[in-house]
Amino acid sequence: MSVDDTTLPRKQHEEPLPSPWRSNRFRLFFTARSASLLADGMLMVSLTTAVLGAGHGASGVGYALAAWMTPIVLLVLFGGVLADRFTPQLMMICADLVRMLAMITLGALLFSSDRVPLWQIMALMALSGAATAMFQPGMASMVPRVAEDIQKANALLRISEALSTLLGPGLAGVLVAYWQVSGSYLVIAAAYALSALVLLPLRKLHTERDEGDAPMWRRLATGWQEFRSRQWLWGVIAVWSVYGLFVFGPALPLGAALMIEQHGASGYGWIASADGAGTIIGGLIGMRVRPRRPLVAGALAMLCFALNPLAPALEWSFAATAIAHVIAGYGFAFWGVMWATSVQSHIPLTVLSRVSAYDVAGSIMVIPLGRALAGPAADAFGANEVLVFSSVMSFVLLAAMLSVPAIRSLRRAPAVPLHTKPEGEPAV
Repeated sequence: MSVDDTTLPRKQHEEPLPSPWRSNRFRLFFTARSASLLADGMLMVSLTTAVLGAGHGASGVGYALAAWMTPIVLLVLFGGVLADRFTPQLMMICADLVRMLAMITLGALLFSSDRVPLWQIMALMALSGAATAMFQPGMASMVPRVAEDIQKANALLRISEALSTLLGPGLAGVLVAYWQVSGSYLVIAAAYALSALVLLPLRKLHTERDEGDAPMWRRLATGWQEFRSRQWLWGVIAVWSVYGLFVFGPALPLGAALMIEQHGASGYGWIASADGAGTIIGGLIGMRVRPRRPLVAGALAMLCFALNPLAPALEWSFAATAIAHVIAGYGFAFWGVMWATSVQSHIPLTVLSRVSAYDVAGSIMVIPLGRALAGPAADAFGANEVLVFSSVMSFVLLAAMLSVPAIRSLRRAPAVPLHTKPEGEPAV
């Protein structure tokens, strides 16, 4: 493969695309997405503190997390169908309002009692998870509707995700420490409310949607047909599912345990921050670099993620581990930009939410299983050995992905101008 095939500079004759920041549509969407990500980042710390404080122990935390994750896995495909039918912005607004109400209710329960029953926490987390399943597919399909430069928009969103991942848990920790855990849930609810509020001007945004009267099952089948008809799409998702089982699944729990043991809790916190810094770097590079074959360039960058499990497995020094996580964070973010841009620029808008739902389902479905199996595998073979295996599998799976001709040959799609709004549509 020649350097010219994968590369990176934009062709000289291409007109530069307008920055997403010039679009009020994108600024509103970016604000909504950032607020939602910040709320999600705060949620895990607040949930863990609430469940442990209510006396339900570590197993209760696991049950509450499962109550949140299970509806996402089960309902995300239906979320894609509804987003294509009723527009993604409407589904996102409704989902944010439901999540806001769930968090307010949970905060009120925690304020009124120190011993909130676990079933009540699980029920509200399940409601929040179901709303998240309605939110996610539409979120992915909104990008080409609000920005002409899809790649730069995805890079900016990736940077926002990194910052929210860094700031959310810390903000939740401060609120829990100096206020109450119930107060942290009110702030989470406020973030979801802000997301819904700034999405409201976009609710009448002219957008293509599936206006047919086909039943739900037929709409699901249409999404599946669109998904399976593109070998590059299902090929990546198939590999990514195995990647989640053998790499993402073990890397977080086992890697965190080993790094805390090797470098202490504060050292682990700095390493996690280094990972976030790498993600920001990956997003910044993703704004500038425009490969002709985005999946090839993204997969080559993703090879760097093998350093994430390898550093704690080989017990590298603190400095070496931090540098490894910067590089791994860069690779993961750059791949994410290339992948999201490829999906959003090659799939018709009328089915994009449904196809994005298959992407979400395939990407997250097996990660909880990988995390659940990480502990028994570490007991049987040793945590270090399991993480070395994860690092090797990262290379093997990415090589397998690049061996698929349809993935290797996928070209960057030409930019398509945003649709002109019909006369009389409110400006956004």
